[in-house]
Amino acid sequence: MKYIDSIRDNLSQERFPVFSIRDVKTMLASRKARAGYVYLLLHNLMKMKEVTRVTKGVYTFHRDMHVVGFAFEPFYYGMEDALTIRGLWEQQANPVIVTARKARNGIRIFRDRNYVLHRIDPDHFFGYELLKHEDIWIPVSDPEKTLIDFFYFRHHLEKGVLKILLRLVDGKKLDGYLKRYDRRFADRVIRSIGQEYRR
Repeated sequence: MKYIDSIRDNLSQERFPVFSIRDVKTMLASRKARAGYVYLLLHNLMKMKEVTRVTKGVYTFHRDMHVVGFAFEPFYYGMEDALTIRGLWEQQANPVIVTARKARNGIRIFRDRNYVLHRIDPDHFFGYELLKHEDIWIPVSDPEKTLIDFFYFRHHLEKGVLKILLRLVDGKKLDGYLKRYDRRFADRVIRSIGQEYRR
């Protein structure tokens, strides 16, 4: 029980949205506990429903869905999720994680809710800022990168939402971002947003 209390006190804080098995092993080693004890400890914490597994080897004490991204650092929340976080539409979107880490794309589950994982080329991993969400600071794509990612990942963007998003887009910033992609993709984005695009 003393080890459970120690993990609770040290890894459930705001600065630890998620923690790994390695983190627990390091903590137990400093207290001279057996390394194999970590698995029993995590099993007991999960059984008590205090800890949830996010992905292989990564866990959290937190209940907020938006801790899941921290298991895939470097990452940011994007597309529909970014629109929801920024209050640009009223729909409740599942977390959409964009990561430069090698990971399998697709839908995953955390606490019986879906979240979506997209892997992006490290050269295109930019264009986000930290925003306060609930009790944690999370990286969220800025309006320009949100727009680009809809095209990059070939997600449908409704005209009404496009108009709202373009009101926040800085034309020069968007142009600068698009220069980091190949010309064919950049031209497709500009053609698709058409006359709504404000330079």
